[in-house]
Amino acid sequence: MKDTNQPLLTALATGSADGPFVRVGDSSMSLGALRGAAAAVADRIAGAGRVAVNATASLETIVAVVGCLTSGVPVVPVPPDSGPAERRHVLADSGVQLWLGDAPGDVELPVVPIDVSARSATSYPEPAAESPALIVYTSGTTGAPKGVVLSRSAIAACLDALSDMWGWTAEDTLVHGLPLFHVHGLVLGVLGALRVGSPLTHTVRPKPAAYAEARGSLYFGVPTVWSRVCAEPSTARALRSARLLVSGSAPLPKPVFEKLAGLTGSAPIERYGMSETLITLSTRHDGERRPGWVGLPLPAVRTRLRDDRGEPVRRDGQSLGQLQVSGPTLFDGYLGLPGKTAESFTEDGWFRTGDIAVVDSGGFHRIVGRESVDLIKSGGYRIGAGEVEHALLAHPGVREAAVVGVPDDDLGQRIVAYVVGDGLDGATVTEFVAGTLSVHKRPREVRILEALPRNAMGKVQKNLL
Repeated sequence: MKDTNQPLLTALATGSADGPFVRVGDSSMSLGALRGAAAAVADRIAGAGRVAVNATASLETIVAVVGCLTSGVPVVPVPPDSGPAERRHVLADSGVQLWLGDAPGDVELPVVPIDVSARSATSYPEPAAESPALIVYTSGTTGAPKGVVLSRSAIAACLDALSDMWGWTAEDTLVHGLPLFHVHGLVLGVLGALRVGSPLTHTVRPKPAAYAEARGSLYFGVPTVWSRVCAEPSTARALRSARLLVSGSAPLPKPVFEKLAGLTGSAPIERYGMSETLITLSTRHDGERRPGWVGLPLPAVRTRLRDDRGEPVRRDGQSLGQLQVSGPTLFDGYLGLPGKTAESFTEDGWFRTGDIAVVDSGGFHRIVGRESVDLIKSGGYRIGAGEVEHALLAHPGVREAAVVGVPDDDLGQRIVAYVVGDGLDGATVTEFVAGTLSVHKRPREVRILEALPRNAMGKVQKNLL
């Protein structure tokens, strides 16, 4: 693993390749051009406290973010499709002083346009490893979005650990089309390439045809992307030359895992993380890849399971527990919210992820879901929504599934399944689940939809069901 005291963007700082290194759609830049363009941005923003970046899928966004990191100015990526209310909250809460890139009409900050052709030879010292690099805003499902402060050292620790877990080297060509305002697309998908030294092709949108045409060796996607790839077998087979396919940001259904492995000849890597923890769990490039399981802790990351009383939970692959994490990839806190930050940690310093998981005797982890919506207490049983969802997705007619618990006077909560598919009826679906899982885990109601509500990263928005 690299020394985290090295420049955060190691390849950018030391690389000398003249050919295209970063490609977004039809536009590309060499390492030297990116270094010069980022320095030109740094010249204009040096001394600012924090800045916002209009995080479109573009070279402009990459140049802007790298310029901020070069100058040591913390950057707040703003989703380009954010609504006025969300945008106002993020800008006011973060206290940014400048807006980088094209600005919507309601932005009242000074605007700094991004010129990817500009060049500067100014040399900037590497900021302190413990200084903040990014402030990423959470989805806000339990209130107003919170600013997650990520240090340069946390990002470096995460990326170096992933380079080990995935065998990720400068010989790879990384391909993805993920948004550049989340950890997955920005930290892993851009900063990772600039630290490891692997050329990056961003397809603007994660369309199967674009993935196939890119001819990369390492691909990032969310389950929706891989499901769409599998729906086009000829496209999926074009990925057979890839070394590694990585899925994250939401659970990958077992049928998609198996179909992707069959079509491409490569079982996908699954991993787990949060904005607050970066990536903490993953299967290895040279290890077991088990559908529905997100593997082992990254080097230097520790995990544990606790029950409602704070007691340890058995590592037997079955017992559900609250997942807690410790290690160098953790965030510094929620911006301006010391109380919320304190609440998110245990007395002995472990971060409460809010997720429910099981761990087997070999240390493999399976994420059941969010404690707030995916741990269902029905008839005296503790049931993980994820287990029922996997059972539903094994039904040949079910394409998508989401399970929630709703209040019930008799059971406490009853299991309600939302499914998308063809030729389905509730009774048949319920009987199918009861035939594969314990009877108490069967859905009491099945509601058939045309589509499940999802966010930009493919996560089902259960609060809307």
